[in-house]
Amino acid sequence: MSAAGQPSPATAGRFIAADVGGTHTRVGLVRAGGPGEAPIAVIAHRKYACRDYPGLAEILADFIAAAPGGAGAIYSVAIACAGVVLDDVVINANLSWTVSLPRLREALGLQRVLVINDFQAAAHAAQCMDPGDSTLLTPGVETIEAGPVLVIGPGTGLGAAVRVPHAGGTVVLPTEAGHAAFSPGSAREIEILRQLQRRGAHVPTEDLVSGPGLVNIYRALCAIDGIPTAHDDPAAITAVAREGDEAAREAVLTFCAVLGSVIGDLAVTSSARAVFIAGGILPQIKDFLAQSTFLERLRDKGAMQPVLERLPVRLIENDRLGVIGAASWYLEHAGTH
Repeated sequence: MSAAGQPSPATAGRFIAADVGGTHTRVGLVRAGGPGEAPIAVIAHRKYACRDYPGLAEILADFIAAAPGGAGAIYSVAIACAGVVLDDVVINANLSWTVSLPRLREALGLQRVLVINDFQAAAHAAQCMDPGDSTLLTPGVETIEAGPVLVIGPGTGLGAAVRVPHAGGTVVLPTEAGHAAFSPGSAREIEILRQLQRRGAHVPTEDLVSGPGLVNIYRALCAIDGIPTAHDDPAAITAVAREGDEAAREAVLTFCAVLGSVIGDLAVTSSARAVFIAGGILPQIKDFLAQSTFLERLRDKGAMQPVLERLPVRLIENDRLGVIGAASWYLEHAGTH
């Protein structure tokens, strides 16, 4: 764990990549892949519940101590995390503890700690994914034309980034799209917006399109219809929606519709030629997508509808996406930091 001494041949080139979310942190011991391997070789991987630890330093220390065969000397960490870095501290609305880069360096004896936006990392990872790691959500539309690629994902919040081809490589533009104002697309959604505005005039899109957002939709619908709320977490709402609970089912279908609308807006804004939805809550509710107006709302953008009808959308289901993305970005950019 200490930066003292020199790495042995067995540990040279190894570093830690971490994907820090509001609910879980995923950590990997990684290196660049060799001949016949994937671009990123994941030597060890573990998932942590953020609430079980007082901070990221403790999570990383636990991972290093528990790594199979020992992690060896670790000098560098690449962190994918929602938010922005200000004065060496990550500004993030969904974490219960602060990510301080100087504290990580001091606590773990690190030489280098680099941070990348979580969906910037996901955009880097998307180009490393095997087709078997994703599900096509646009039947009959799968060809990816040259151009920008949008990567988006509803988890604890809503993240998005755009990967743009540039000079023989790619440039990834991070966004804070989840904080843009929610735009309702139906009379029912206007009622939901009015309910949510009781907490404040600005209702960010991620207050609906995220795990907590599904709960917000459900609670708003119950309030509108004058019925008690019986569930307070996304998994429970999804479970009873499958059992036929009307309020829960409407909440999940509304979530899918709003997600489609948001993706369509961002695709038009970025001129995206493909969309990858990066995990989050969606794998748990993907069976509802076909029952919802997800695709109709995604494509219902006036004159741009014919363009969006040719837009392939894939759901990536790989628990290591953020770790692989952070590692890929680190290997591409470490020499410039």
